[in-house]
Amino acid sequence: MTSTVTPGHADREEHLLAAAYLSRVAEPASVPLWMFVQHYGYPAAAAAVRAGEVPAEVAACTEARRTAADPEADLAAAERNGIRLLTPADADWPHFAFAALQATGQRRVAQWQAGVRSRPQRGELIPPLALWVRGSAPLATVGLRSVAVVGSRAATAYGEHIASEFSYGLAQREVVVVSGGAYGIDAAAHRGALAAGGSSVLVSAGGLDRPYPSGHRHLYDRTAEQGVLVSERPPGSAPHRQRFLSRNRLIAALGAATLVVEAAHRSGALNSAGYARDLGRPVLAVPGPVTSAMSSGCHRLIQREEDPARLVTSVAEVLSYCGSAEIEQDAGAAAATGGSLTQRAYDSLDLVARSVLDGFPGRGRSVTEAELSRLSGQPISQVIAALPVLQGAGLITAAREGYRLSSVAS
Repeated sequence: MTSTVTPGHADREEHLLAAAYLSRVAEPASVPLWMFVQHYGYPAAAAAVRAGEVPAEVAACTEARRTAADPEADLAAAERNGIRLLTPADADWPHFAFAALQATGQRRVAQWQAGVRSRPQRGELIPPLALWVRGSAPLATVGLRSVAVVGSRAATAYGEHIASEFSYGLAQREVVVVSGGAYGIDAAAHRGALAAGGSSVLVSAGGLDRPYPSGHRHLYDRTAEQGVLVSERPPGSAPHRQRFLSRNRLIAALGAATLVVEAAHRSGALNSAGYARDLGRPVLAVPGPVTSAMSSGCHRLIQREEDPARLVTSVAEVLSYCGSAEIEQDAGAAAATGGSLTQRAYDSLDLVARSVLDGFPGRGRSVTEAELSRLSGQPISQVIAALPVLQGAGLITAAREGYRLSSVAS
């Protein structure tokens, strides 16, 4: 699907006003609206929505707010609170991290056009139209070396200790920690990363001027100083339940891997893990006491017959899945132990990602996505979705003209 009006050719102010309007007028992850914007571009789509001159399915998700949305007020509130608005036209947009999300979005469009309109139980796995961002840390490079750390709000002391210690160790090795800013595991993960002097990404379900929970205002401020705050919702938005569920897909997309530290049988963290699996990203889980109900969700992920979570018990094990530079530095040690780091990384891949990896030529030669599609026999959309996974596992590296095998995988 191509746009007839690209954001790069639109006047910057008009483009931002349109993006602000569209982020307010509908709830996140609306397939009809996303399709409409992809086809017509931001300014034209926003004008059509405001005028009510849109297809029925777009009208259904925008009619309630199309005349009340005030993008000028939202942008003014953002400026007062140090928040900026990003779209795919901006250099700081996380294109790398969202590559898999873009691929799943295109597949969902094909399903929608074929008549499959029912919303998946987990939620729609499509890219955001825009992101409201606060903080100076770069967002574009998130996903190169990052881990989404998720878990229960009602965490035990064990869970909070593991989340904090793992995040501290990851941040020390320049791995970005992504989480949702909630009580329990989320907060412990953010604090661990910040304590190490590292960067953290906090993805909020509501407006960034309304920290949720309210007791975490200081955590929001600290994260903005060392990392970045992200939300799909404009300033003033409340964190409704459905917004938490759609928010979880961004957490999964921004992490090269998703680590579930502690989760009960029906924890929302399992939703994030499901999104990560759908994106082709490794899902990792920390085991807990067999007597603890708060670890039953982790154990269930590990026990899955199809695509189980990888059991991890140390920072070093997590590093083998998240694209840390330390993987290549430790290549010699891995070889001495039978290539265990390489094997662990390879074992974390799904069949499509393995097929794409097998399509790479020998070490030293870089290839484009199109060449990889031909060499691996996988559709280009599958190749684009697999590349962040392979890079996150430390098996490939970006090159001037495409990608090439890393020293670990060679």
